[in-house]
Amino acid sequence: MTDTALINQVIQLCHRAGEAILDVYNHSAGFDIDTKADDSPVTEADLAAHRILESGLSELLAGVPVLSEESSLPPFAERSRWQRYWIVDPLDGTKEFINRNGEFTVNVALIEAGRPVLGVVYVPTTGVTYGGADGPGAFKEVDGNRQAIAVRSIEARRSAGLPVSVVASRRHGASAVDQLLDKIAAAFGPVETTSMGSSLKLCLVAEGAADIYPRLALTSEWDTAAAQAVVECAGGLVVDTDFAILRYNTKKDILNPFFYVFGDKDVDWRGILS
Repeated sequence: MTDTALINQVIQLCHRAGEAILDVYNHSAGFDIDTKADDSPVTEADLAAHRILESGLSELLAGVPVLSEESSLPPFAERSRWQRYWIVDPLDGTKEFINRNGEFTVNVALIEAGRPVLGVVYVPTTGVTYGGADGPGAFKEVDGNRQAIAVRSIEARRSAGLPVSVVASRRHGASAVDQLLDKIAAAFGPVETTSMGSSLKLCLVAEGAADIYPRLALTSEWDTAAAQAVVECAGGLVVDTDFAILRYNTKKDILNPFFYVFGDKDVDWRGILS
């Protein structure tokens, strides 16, 4: 199966999961909210999307495991043997879902040797799909119209008199981000900021609508893998605060380090932010 054929089938599964999410989201009677062991919320929409994706992905590539936020986490002794597996966040941005602001996504990535080689991020409320894989590259699909996307040049923005754009989490790491903004402003001048939920922040960098996304708070690997594939296929970088490329399934827990998403790879980010 080619990368293009595979990503098209993953998109179909994500759309089906998105339909199940919207069935709950738009229900006039509302929905129940439960709390998981880590105190994070979960709804029937998370679970409905999980069931669709887990069964569908298991059929796409025989023998390739599926790791979902809503499934149990296998011991690292087992996971460490996985050279290829799916990682899934059936509903990224459950708090945004609960608050009904529309900023939630369905995330699916294929990991090979610790690297996300294929990723789909689907936004159920808008119908927008972001995708990335080694074959088809990075793209954004709206109403069936698929267009290639790419990160943008900061130098081109500065030449046009436009500010550097930083997209940040609405809920996490605000004080640390403020310090980082000061460093960026010292290097480039005016900085504009946008707050947003879920993996959409990485996708904004991938499509050239933002320049930097700093995540200076905890996330899990299923939060980032799909969008990282899109960013990298669009020409950008996702690195930890030591500027090492983010990798997956390398340790017992599935927490990411703090990280940066950069669009323009020609900038000396280490020199500016260190």
